[in-house]
Amino acid sequence: MKLSFQKSNLLNGINIVSKAVPSKTTMPILECILIDATEEEIKLTANDMELAIETKVEGSILEKGKICIDAKLFSEIIRKLPDSEVIIEEKDEKIAILCEKANFSISGRRGDDFAYMPSVETDQYICLSQFTLKETIRQTIFSIAVNENNKLMTGELFEIEGNQLKVVSLDGHRISIRNVELKDSYEKKKVVVPGKTLIEISRILPGDADKDVYIFFSKNHILFEFDQTMVLSRLIEGEYFKIDQMISSDFETKITVNKKDILDSIERSVLLIRESDKKPIIMDIKEESMELSLNSVIGSMKEDILIHKKGKDILIGFNPRFLIDALRVIDDEEITIYMVNSKAPCFIRDEENQYIYLILPVNFNVSR
Repeated sequence: MKLSFQKSNLLNGINIVSKAVPSKTTMPILECILIDATEEEIKLTANDMELAIETKVEGSILEKGKICIDAKLFSEIIRKLPDSEVIIEEKDEKIAILCEKANFSISGRRGDDFAYMPSVETDQYICLSQFTLKETIRQTIFSIAVNENNKLMTGELFEIEGNQLKVVSLDGHRISIRNVELKDSYEKKKVVVPGKTLIEISRILPGDADKDVYIFFSKNHILFEFDQTMVLSRLIEGEYFKIDQMISSDFETKITVNKKDILDSIERSVLLIRESDKKPIIMDIKEESMELSLNSVIGSMKEDILIHKKGKDILIGFNPRFLIDALRVIDDEEITIYMVNSKAPCFIRDEENQYIYLILPVNFNVSR
């Protein structure tokens, strides 16, 4: 095998597939990137058996072949090379990497030993813009659970019905929902995608509003295809939570507030919270204003914000970081918050229900 690349093209391909190289494994072959130039294209692939990424790299095939290279070493070598032409030549599992005056010789592994991506049927799919998918992930991914006590909570629900895609994440304290209108109608589908997969996709997805992502479904896998890249992931098995039963349209108090005003105030308040502290921010909602207050061992803070209120006065407390996470991903200038009482979840949502954020309140003691 003998291949020629521009360094920038090769490094970009390595950076994309490296997201699927495991940090720890008992199988050394999984620590490698496969270079496959057996046909008319050069493809790089990494696969940790849960997540696999394949991308095509622009370059010249001088001699066909395939080889596996240790991903970490390969990445570090290419990164340190001059911005020039890179030649990769393989013979008897010995790999030469040449660039200007630099000449590396390293060991490789047989390409036939690499675990290829399983094939996925292409009859069940949806299509949406790169920008829409990237934004949808950004606006929901913060609500997944980080531990694996309940594996379903570490993923996101993708539910398709007609021309609607609903994406849901939850961690037991909050729920994030994005409803996306698709260009076409599709048959009903419901799968749970690992959060790790979506995080890596959001990192490598360019996010172009004029380019599409095709998402294909099989019984056990989901495949994302965009530009010259394919990302294949196992799905999380199990029946997802009955979200519709958790979402209510009832409210006793409804407030409309400038998003920047409330977000800035809450972000100021968390300056008084140490990493290990769990201090709530208290909302005292009255006719035309809402007082935000927070007390901690460091100090205290109070701030009044103008609001438009409908319904009853209410005193309610929340984990401030949960509010910040939701508010940061909402693009609207004004937001509407719905509350029932100090023990029931609040909802932040727009009139079209394009986004819904449910946050559970917390108990607190306060003297009035």
